Amino acid sequence: MLLAIDIGNTSITFGLFKGKKLFKVFKVTTALSANSLQRHINKALARHKEEIYSIIICSVVPDKTSLLRKLLKEKLGINANVVGEDLFAPITNLYKSPKQVGQDRLVVAYACKKLYGFPALVIDFGTATTFDYITKDGNYAGGMITPGIEISLDALFKRTALLPEVSIRHILKTRKPDNSLIGKGTQDSIVKGTAKGLTGMCDSLIDKFKKQYGKNVKVVATGGLAEFFKKRCRSIDSVDENLILKGILLMDAGPDYRKICLKTNFP
Repeated sequence: MLLAIDIGNTSITFGLFKGKKLFKVFKVTTALSANSLQRHINKALARHKEEIYSIIICSVVPDKTSLLRKLLKEKLGINANVVGEDLFAPITNLYKSPKQVGQDRLVVAYACKKLYGFPALVIDFGTATTFDYITKDGNYAGGMITPGIEISLDALFKRTALLPEVSIRHILKTRKPDNSLIGKGTQDSIVKGTAKGLTGMCDSLIDKFKKQYGKNVKVVATGGLAEFFKKRCRSIDSVDENLILKGILLMDAGPDYRKICLKTNFP
């Protein structure tokens, strides 16, 4: 099995692959202490310890990267490879300063390119909402970053004196799209404004992308809230919540892995 790990600002996602099949996915909060993280790992991987042959980590939280590497080495006896240090997403990066791009964005772009084709726009609904464009030549061109729902809700509560705190759970309770634009209370107004605001922004930006780069641009949504927004955005073509984990798998098993991804060749 390959153990693919995505360390994000809010959560850490673990994916176990048997061959090309995503066999098991589990998440923990990024803010967990070392002891709590160790307990979760021990419990989740207890039955699969002898089957894991490789670990690849994609991270935007450096402190957690080193901690997780240490814990996994102790638990499994395997040195984890880290994207951006030990291996690299095999996609041409057109950023003016390539090192500024988060490795998660490159891995997601590479996965989209391989699985959905290009040109494409990937929208990742995470702590931040990111838009990443893969050109008609299959290159990573860059994109946009906006605050995600949780950041918006948190800022609204902390920067106002009288507005109540509204959590992401209140947003997710509205499972069915609601066409009404009028909130009947303060909490309802915040829920509608936040969800519909981000939905409207996404549709508007997708329209602009297609106007500038062509109507054949595929739009793929990923991240924990991807399915929620697919039901509300008219312009999203596909949803793949675990796109980054699949990208890590492709880097491990793809034909270009030995030549491009690793700093050094296998012995």
